[in-house]
Amino acid sequence: MARVLQINLYDAGLSSAVQEIIRQCDLAAPRQNRCVSATDAHGLVTAYRKPAFKAVLNSFYWNLPDGMPSVWIGKLNGAKQMTRCYGPDLFRDVFENSASTSIKHFLCGGKEGVADELKAAVGKKFGNLQVAGTYCPPFREMEDHEFRALAETINQSGANIVWIGISSPKQEYFAQRLAQFTNVNFIVTVGAAFDFHTDRVRQAPGWMQKASLEWLFRLTMEPKRLYKRYLKVIPLFILFNIKEAFSPKTSYS
Repeated sequence: MARVLQINLYDAGLSSAVQEIIRQCDLAAPRQNRCVSATDAHGLVTAYRKPAFKAVLNSFYWNLPDGMPSVWIGKLNGAKQMTRCYGPDLFRDVFENSASTSIKHFLCGGKEGVADELKAAVGKKFGNLQVAGTYCPPFREMEDHEFRALAETINQSGANIVWIGISSPKQEYFAQRLAQFTNVNFIVTVGAAFDFHTDRVRQAPGWMQKASLEWLFRLTMEPKRLYKRYLKVIPLFILFNIKEAFSPKTSYS
């Protein structure tokens, strides 16, 4: 693991993460409700400023480096094998590579009807027909009895992996609470993957993603929703990493 802004980030690469998730979903493996977050600069900055959210992320089984800035910092801190583990790519690769297995998926997130659209999309795009159920969470905070009811639905479906597509940090808090009641292998938060793979929102071209300019592309697509986030996040991410670099208490083991 590599540490970026005091958060442990997975450093073995996307392919390794995909293979390990599929391996651990083997029927003989125990179900441990392992939470995984695809964490971008926004999530890292939020965690740096909010200790409660930092504790949530550091309690997760993995935090995947969703953005290139995190990868660059990780490599500077010695994680030479670190690569970007973009949430939508993780989602795609797990679905494609588990299509011929018995691994079952549960889709939780998006606006009304998005999860059902995604179920159809993964069958068409990735050849995976193993979606055991879908759920659209309310915009308000859910009560414990609602989480228990949702978990019962998930458990009865036999799902191995629950995919959560809301937004950060809401989706990580959601995953942590859901894990108290479920019996699955993984609960994975993937942000905008639901909207991307249903073609509701366009993804940035590959060259922009590699150049860490995806934020600019998304800003042009959704300026009203994202401009405040990016105007704050990018300068703060740089500032906080400079602060960490000169902090005598920082450890990047």
